[in-house]
Amino acid sequence: MRTRKESISSEVTIAEATTNSMSKPGLTIIVPCFNEEPVLPYLRDRLHSARQFLGKRYEVYLLLADDGSTDNTWQMMLQLFGNAPNCNLFRQPRNLGVAATILAGIRRAKTEIVCSIDCDCSYDPHELGNLVPMLTAGVDLVTGSPYHPLGKVIDVPRWRLNLSKTASSLYRQVLRRKLYTYTSCFRVYRRSAIINLDLRRNGFLGVAELIGKLDLQGSAIVECPTTLAARARGASKMRIPRVLIGHLFLLGQLCAIRGYRSLFHHQTTELEPGAGEKRGVTTDWAQ
Repeated sequence: MRTRKESISSEVTIAEATTNSMSKPGLTIIVPCFNEEPVLPYLRDRLHSARQFLGKRYEVYLLLADDGSTDNTWQMMLQLFGNAPNCNLFRQPRNLGVAATILAGIRRAKTEIVCSIDCDCSYDPHELGNLVPMLTAGVDLVTGSPYHPLGKVIDVPRWRLNLSKTASSLYRQVLRRKLYTYTSCFRVYRRSAIINLDLRRNGFLGVAELIGKLDLQGSAIVECPTTLAARARGASKMRIPRVLIGHLFLLGQLCAIRGYRSLFHHQTTELEPGAGEKRGVTTDWAQ
């Protein structure tokens, strides 16, 4: 007889994550993994503890994705998580990037509340207990914010801090929601608000693009102070020059979209009856 692990192909399926206990809302945690073989035992331990903690209030499901790894990440995932309850594993056909993998996970999730965390647990998954309650009615995204005045950063390389903080300061100039952090992967999403987003960037830049697209369509976004720590294991996959140039292009695109929509709104207002009384007035969305 074939074992469960032997019958697993490129995707490990589970029954749809319908909540068996009506007293607990369902919550899905997505973890993108790319060449993270050394990190996975640590991730397993952290997720086990976090699931016990979050399970007091939520029905917790896991979605772990191998984003086209070239090492033994997929085999290790099967070994460590293949028999875990309410856990679904899937494999991207090639390395598509962290944002594309998170979006693929959101589309596979069966719960309205969906969270994304880094595989290295540089954000403590227990802190989802603070983020999830902030996804109140009307809010589409809650982002972890280590650069918030009440947030904290521990032993993170200066280059990463400088890059993220500089990018965030520029996004504040362009976007409507004035946040301290725009580049964090540690987030809670309202699935129905995200599932149809069209992202043009698949990697780290897509994480910022997602929040930018939500902002431009008028979604409510809030941030929760969190702690960002240095990687305990493994190495970052970020390529600084490419990401920096990419942020500049993305900022230009978002700025152009916002300017176009603001101009279109102004022209539409001019054509409305009584526009003379409204001339120069814009909505909060376009400001």
